[in-house]
Amino acid sequence: MIRSPLEQTRSHAAAAAAGDREDSATGRDIAPRDRYINRELSWLKFNRRVLEEAANPHHPLLERLRFLAISAANMEEFNIVRVAGLMTQHRAGIRTVSDDGLTPAEQLTEIRVCINSLKSWLWKSEHRDKWSFCLKAASMRAA
Repeated sequence: MIRSPLEQTRSHAAAAAAGDREDSATGRDIAPRDRYINRELSWLKFNRRVLEEAANPHHPLLERLRFLAISAANMEEFNIVRVAGLMTQHRAGIRTVSDDGLTPAEQLTEIRVCINSLKSWLWKSEHRDKWSFCLKAASMRAA
Protein backbone atom coordinates (compact mmCIF):
# COMPACT_ATOMS: atom_id res chain seq x y z
CA MET A 1 0.00 0.00 0.00
CA ILE A 2 1.41 3.37 -0.99
CA ARG A 3 0.82 6.16 1.49
CA SER A 4 0.79 9.83 0.65
CA PRO A 5 3.39 12.08 2.29
CA LEU A 6 0.65 13.58 4.46
CA GLU A 7 -0.43 10.13 5.65
CA GLN A 8 3.20 9.23 6.36
CA THR A 9 3.69 12.41 8.40
CA ARG A 10 0.51 11.76 10.39
CA SER A 11 1.58 8.15 10.94
CA HIS A 12 5.03 9.24 12.18
CA ALA A 13 3.51 11.86 14.49
CA ALA A 14 1.02 9.37 15.93
CA ALA A 15 3.75 6.77 16.43
CA ALA A 16 6.02 9.30 18.12
CA ALA A 17 3.21 10.41 20.41
CA ALA A 18 2.47 6.79 21.31
CA GLY A 19 6.15 6.08 21.93
CA ASP A 20 6.34 3.77 18.94
CA ARG A 21 9.14 3.79 16.42
CA GLU A 22 8.93 2.95 12.78
CA ASP A 23 11.66 1.43 10.69
CA SER A 24 12.08 3.97 7.90
CA ALA A 25 13.41 1.38 5.47
CA THR A 26 10.53 -1.07 5.78
CA GLY A 27 7.80 1.10 7.26
CA ARG A 28 7.15 -1.56 9.89
CA ASP A 29 6.43 -0.51 13.42
CA ILE A 30 8.99 -1.34 16.03
CA ALA A 31 7.71 -2.09 19.53
CA PRO A 32 7.30 0.87 21.88
CA ARG A 33 10.18 1.54 24.25
CA ASP A 34 8.17 0.63 27.33
CA ARG A 35 8.23 -2.97 26.11
CA TYR A 36 12.00 -3.12 26.60
CA ILE A 37 13.69 -3.80 29.92
CA ASN A 38 16.95 -2.08 30.68
CA ARG A 39 19.57 -4.80 31.13
CA GLU A 40 21.43 -2.97 33.90
CA LEU A 41 18.30 -2.31 35.95
CA SER A 42 17.11 -5.87 35.36
CA TRP A 43 20.46 -7.14 36.56
CA LEU A 44 20.15 -5.10 39.76
CA LYS A 45 16.67 -6.54 40.37
CA PHE A 46 18.14 -10.02 39.96
CA ASN A 47 20.85 -9.19 42.48
CA ARG A 48 18.21 -8.02 44.94
CA ARG A 49 16.52 -11.42 44.63
CA VAL A 50 19.87 -13.06 45.43
CA LEU A 51 20.11 -10.88 48.55
CA GLU A 52 16.56 -11.82 49.52
CA GLU A 53 17.62 -15.47 49.38
CA ALA A 54 20.53 -14.60 51.67
CA ALA A 55 18.06 -13.12 54.14
CA ASN A 56 15.73 -16.13 53.99
CA PRO A 57 15.87 -17.82 57.41
CA HIS A 58 14.64 -21.13 55.91
CA HIS A 59 18.01 -21.62 54.19
CA PRO A 60 20.92 -23.10 56.16
CA LEU A 61 23.45 -20.57 57.36
CA LEU A 62 26.21 -21.51 54.92
CA GLU A 63 23.77 -21.28 51.99
CA ARG A 64 22.77 -17.81 53.15
CA LEU A 65 26.40 -16.76 53.37
CA ARG A 66 27.01 -18.15 49.91
CA PHE A 67 24.13 -16.05 48.53
CA LEU A 68 25.62 -13.02 50.26
CA ALA A 69 29.04 -13.73 48.73
CA ILE A 70 27.51 -14.23 45.27
CA SER A 71 25.71 -10.91 45.58
CA ALA A 72 28.88 -9.11 46.64
CA ALA A 73 30.85 -10.58 43.72
CA ASN A 74 28.06 -9.68 41.31
CA MET A 75 27.98 -6.08 42.53
CA GLU A 76 31.74 -5.75 42.20
CA GLU A 77 31.69 -7.01 38.61
CA PHE A 78 28.65 -4.85 37.82
CA ASN A 79 30.44 -1.70 38.97
CA ILE A 80 33.75 -2.57 37.34
CA VAL A 81 32.27 -3.51 33.96
CA ARG A 82 28.82 -2.11 33.37
CA VAL A 83 28.83 1.09 35.39
CA ALA A 84 32.33 1.92 34.21
CA GLY A 85 31.23 1.44 30.60
CA LEU A 86 28.27 3.76 31.04
CA MET A 87 30.47 6.33 32.78
CA THR A 88 32.93 6.20 29.88
CA GLN A 89 30.07 6.78 27.43
CA HIS A 90 28.72 9.64 29.53
CA ARG A 91 32.12 11.34 29.82
CA ALA A 92 32.63 10.98 26.07
CA GLY A 93 29.37 12.83 25.50
CA ILE A 94 27.62 9.86 23.92
CA ARG A 95 23.90 10.45 24.05
CA THR A 96 22.81 7.35 22.17
CA VAL A 97 19.51 6.12 23.51
CA SER A 98 19.19 2.44 24.45
CA ASP A 99 16.24 0.37 23.28
CA ASP A 100 14.34 1.23 26.45
CA GLY A 101 14.81 4.95 25.77
CA LEU A 102 17.51 5.88 28.31
CA THR A 103 20.74 7.74 27.64
CA PRO A 104 23.91 6.65 29.47
CA ALA A 105 23.45 9.55 31.94
CA GLU A 106 19.84 8.52 32.62
CA GLN A 107 20.90 4.90 33.09
CA LEU A 108 23.54 5.98 35.61
CA THR A 109 20.92 7.95 37.53
CA GLU A 110 18.55 4.98 37.61
CA ILE A 111 21.39 2.65 38.65
CA ARG A 112 22.32 4.99 41.50
CA VAL A 113 18.71 4.96 42.73
CA CYS A 114 18.56 1.14 42.58
CA ILE A 115 21.91 0.67 44.32
CA ASN A 116 20.94 3.09 47.08
CA SER A 117 17.72 1.16 47.55
CA LEU A 118 19.66 -2.11 47.74
CA LYS A 119 22.08 -0.66 50.28
CA SER A 120 19.32 0.72 52.48
CA TRP A 121 17.47 -2.61 52.32
CA LEU A 122 20.62 -4.53 53.18
CA TRP A 123 21.59 -2.29 56.07
CA LYS A 124 18.16 -1.99 57.65
CA SER A 125 18.58 -2.77 61.30
CA GLU A 126 16.55 -5.98 61.01
CA HIS A 127 18.84 -7.39 58.29
CA ARG A 128 22.03 -6.09 59.87
CA ASP A 129 21.05 -7.75 63.15
CA LYS A 130 20.31 -11.03 61.32
CA TRP A 131 23.74 -11.02 59.65
CA SER A 132 25.43 -10.21 62.94
CA PHE A 133 23.52 -12.91 64.82
CA CYS A 134 24.15 -15.54 62.14
CA LEU A 135 27.87 -14.82 61.98
CA LYS A 136 28.20 -14.87 65.77
CA ALA A 137 26.27 -18.17 65.97
CA ALA A 138 28.38 -19.70 63.24
CA SER A 139 31.64 -18.63 64.86
CA MET A 140 30.49 -20.00 68.24
CA ARG A 141 29.62 -23.36 66.69
CA ALA A 142 32.95 -23.48 64.90
CA ALA A 143 34.90 -22.79 68.10
